[in-house]
Amino acid sequence: MSPDKNVQTVKDFFAAIGRGDRKGLLALVAEDIEWIIPGEDWPLAGTRHGYAGLADLLETASKSMETSMEPREFIAQGDRVLVVGFARGMIKATNKTFEDDWIFAITVRNGRLTSIREYIDTQALARASQMDTSGLA
Repeated sequence: MSPDKNVQTVKDFFAAIGRGDRKGLLALVAEDIEWIIPGEDWPLAGTRHGYAGLADLLETASKSMETSMEPREFIAQGDRVLVVGFARGMIKATNKTFEDDWIFAITVRNGRLTSIREYIDTQALARASQMDTSGLA
């Protein structure tokens, strides 16, 4: 597909996330999608595969945080689309807010997302996740 069509597919993906449209989301990703969030000791960190991995990631995210994502810039070359964006949210366990500048490196093949690698502000998310010394947020 052309880079412009790949960008539109990625835009549709983010729109489906924003609507909470899991069926629409599955229509846009490959059955063997790989989603990587680098890091350790963070519920969302790790590598997930396939529809089951995607479902696990979405469920873990909805249980642990409230967030709104704003993709701001799409850069495409061949089957790769880089998305530069911003998120604002709250960690449910601590009730602390965060702001996060992020980049998603996405591969699109045959009209479906096959790979996502997130680069996020792990320090902002770690601060929002940290309990104070009394064990309270």
